[in-house]
Amino acid sequence: MAVWLSVACGILAVAGIALFVKLMIVRRSERELLKEFSEILAADTNRLITLSAGSGYLKSLAAELNRQLACLRAERLRYERGDAELKDTISNISHDLRTPLTAISGYLELLEGEEVSPDVKRYLSIVSDRVAVLKELAEEFFRYSVDVSVRELRIEPVSLNRVLEESVISFAAAMEQKRIAPQITFPQKEVVRSLDRSALSRVFGNLIGNALKYSDGDFCVSLDEEGTVCFSNRARRLDSVTAEKLFHRFFTVETGSGSTGLGLSIAKLLTERMGGNIHLRFEDGILNICVMFPAQENE
Repeated sequence: MAVWLSVACGILAVAGIALFVKLMIVRRSERELLKEFSEILAADTNRLITLSAGSGYLKSLAAELNRQLACLRAERLRYERGDAELKDTISNISHDLRTPLTAISGYLELLEGEEVSPDVKRYLSIVSDRVAVLKELAEEFFRYSVDVSVRELRIEPVSLNRVLEESVISFAAAMEQKRIAPQITFPQKEVVRSLDRSALSRVFGNLIGNALKYSDGDFCVSLDEEGTVCFSNRARRLDSVTAEKLFHRFFTVETGSGSTGLGLSIAKLLTERMGGNIHLRFEDGILNICVMFPAQENE
């Protein structure tokens, strides 16, 4: 009896050891699966998930994940190709439109110097205004295709104070025409961030242009030492619903004639590409848009 008991205990011990080894192999295979899946997603490589060991179930799971990853890569490649073709098409169309529109504008200027009846003069003025809108639309489409292209950003130390000041000054004539006296608040300390200067100027320019478009006669811009720039103005033509849609591509408010609706979407895209974030708030008839560029560890 004691012999059989010893044999049974030995068998149970061997089975326990085998089960423990099997469990450890499964645990190691699970870690390998998770690690390889995370690395493939992070690096966006074409390699497949491979397991050094594991159960048939885990190997089947790895095979299914490899199949889904292949489908995901194919869809992403198709999207990137379609997106690139769309950008090229927009760029080509806008370029092709600018040439005849420039010629039309030239002939309209010649006609304006001729003696014509008041009605013809009024018609020419209407046509000239519509041509100007089309030229701006073509130009904005071209700039959009350039801004959203995958060009490398030229990251360098940039003074937010200086770029913001230059951007505000560039709109001085437009503000004077609208009789807007801007209120500007800058910190004494220079705020430096690692950004693309050209892209930053584009962001500020689009936001200032948007503020002037909807302003009721006021405009405020402020910069703090944390790298947050806020643009605000009273905008009675907006409401909370339309304000929330201002970042949507091609969305325009009916009163904003001649606008393409691309300015704020481009500002949002470029801000996020440079590691910043942008948000909009509309309260009590005041539109407030803030852009934040947090400091990096080396700044």
